[in-house]
Amino acid sequence: MGYSPFDGFGGMMFSIIPVIVIIGFVFVFGTIIVRSIQGAKQWKRNNESPVLTVDARIVTKRTDVQRYCNNTGTDNMQHMSSSTTYYATFEVTSGDRLEFEIRDTEYGMFAENDIGRLTFQGTRYLGFERNRN
Repeated sequence: MGYSPFDGFGGMMFSIIPVIVIIGFVFVFGTIIVRSIQGAKQWKRNNESPVLTVDARIVTKRTDVQRYCNNTGTDNMQHMSSSTTYYATFEVTSGDRLEFEIRDTEYGMFAENDIGRLTFQGTRYLGFERNRN
């Protein structure tokens, strides 16, 4: 009787690998579905929230830089890129602090301790108008 790849360790690999691949696909697509549902729920909550305008002070600003490196073509040339997300933390008169993602143009115009009127809807930043002193 000859050797068969389905005997012993080889046979076990042919039965385990498909299960691992299926579990991987289920995990990836499950994560995508859960994140999509969470995003839709947050969007709905924001739309149902009132638009509020309150007195606030900019406490701090920060950036989050994501860097990407990709190999392109057959000559293994590397392509580098990055994206920057800008945030500002506001303190309202009650002492509560709220952090929002803001546009890059606003980030450059704002300074810590600026005082003004913050407008937001749920977790959605709508604007900040500085007091003109």
